[in-house]
Amino acid sequence: MQENKPVLIVGLGNPGPEYALTRHNVGFMAIDSLAGTDAKWKKEKNALTMRGEINGARVIFAKPQTFMNNSGDAVGPLMAFYKIPLENLVVIHDDMDLKLGTMREKIGGSSAGHNGIKSIDAAIGNDYRRIRIGVGHPRDFDIKMDSVDWVLGKFDDEQLKQIKSVIKSIKI
Repeated sequence: MQENKPVLIVGLGNPGPEYALTRHNVGFMAIDSLAGTDAKWKKEKNALTMRGEINGARVIFAKPQTFMNNSGDAVGPLMAFYKIPLENLVVIHDDMDLKLGTMREKIGGSSAGHNGIKSIDAAIGNDYRRIRIGVGHPRDFDIKMDSVDWVLGKFDDEQLKQIKSVIKSIKI
């Protein structure tokens, strides 16, 4: 990371109260946790943003308001406006291929079919840090369900406890 530049931390999700606490909005949940309960959000560049600090580093938290599939329409303009180098971008998102309540990190690689990541990759390239939070797959729970319905579904109480626990363990 370039230490003289802020870190842009983006949580992926869909705007609107109907999507709150859905599997696809794990990124928003993580950003809300990292930013804190007294966060003052402002609308800019197709996102809700807030400036802050983590461990002495300047950060900009962002929640794209473009809906998941068009996340690059917010991330690209934010990076350009704040002159954020690719190595200072962190994107937090859901991953159906990871067991519920697990987390993996990587830099670069494919989108693995995640449309929000595809959109960001198309806008800026793919060599940035990703924090993937496992939301499980319907088959993990012996449920027959379309993947779109699964990610747009809400967590039950036990699942939500697991997700909140993994979110608390995120290190930036």
